[in-house]
Amino acid sequence: MNRLAAALAEVRPIRARVLEGVPHGFLTREGGVSTGTVSGLQFGVGAGDDPGAVAENRRRGIEAVLPGAMLAMPYQVHSPDAVILDRAVEGDERPPADALVTATPGLLVGVVTADCAPVLLADRQAGVVAAVHAGWRGAAGGVIDSAVAKMLELGAESKDIFAAIGPAIAQANYEVGPEMRDAFLPEDEAFFAQGRGDRLHFDLEGYVASRLRQAGVTRVEALGLDTYGDAGRFYSFRRSTHTGEADYGRQAALIGLP
Repeated sequence: MNRLAAALAEVRPIRARVLEGVPHGFLTREGGVSTGTVSGLQFGVGAGDDPGAVAENRRRGIEAVLPGAMLAMPYQVHSPDAVILDRAVEGDERPPADALVTATPGLLVGVVTADCAPVLLADRQAGVVAAVHAGWRGAAGGVIDSAVAKMLELGAESKDIFAAIGPAIAQANYEVGPEMRDAFLPEDEAFFAQGRGDRLHFDLEGYVASRLRQAGVTRVEALGLDTYGDAGRFYSFRRSTHTGEADYGRQAALIGLP
């Protein structure tokens, strides 16, 4: 393998400064074994991908973030629900939820996304972490509040919680209809920008950051990475739809305790 091929084969998690010292990573497409339209480090089990490739991608992702760790991921349903876990789950054991919280060392909790915002949270002092899948429905419905509440149950304090918002669709590429604005409160008007005709552009990352602050999390880092606009690094449901691809991949966001 030449040097370029070796570099492309590496799993290179994106780290957040605010979570320094906590094992975590926002994974990209780099370093995976999936092929075809979902080529790369495809983490989702619902992408029409080869199960063996997904298993190998997950093994590589775990080793890049917290070697030897167990992995727990939910069955994501765009809900406001958060669940506390102390062990690995897979298959039918996965809880239908959109946030996982743990205080168990050696356990990685994670979510998959393909335009929705992945959020990783940690209270280093209490030893509590969380991973959140925040689409607009889940964020508006309270999934971030639920995750923070579960962290507090395990001994975290809101003043000590740090959060990072990973790769998500940017406002410029997130065109929505006027009916979506009706699902938000009047004070959320600032997260919508006028587009062509009656179309609007929604600032998902900005909205998620505001919900974190409303939940009492004041130390928030938004990475400002656009899934739609960077096909080389990220999967995107909307981009795949626009290009007529048969399916779309999912990247992972993982966090745990050593």
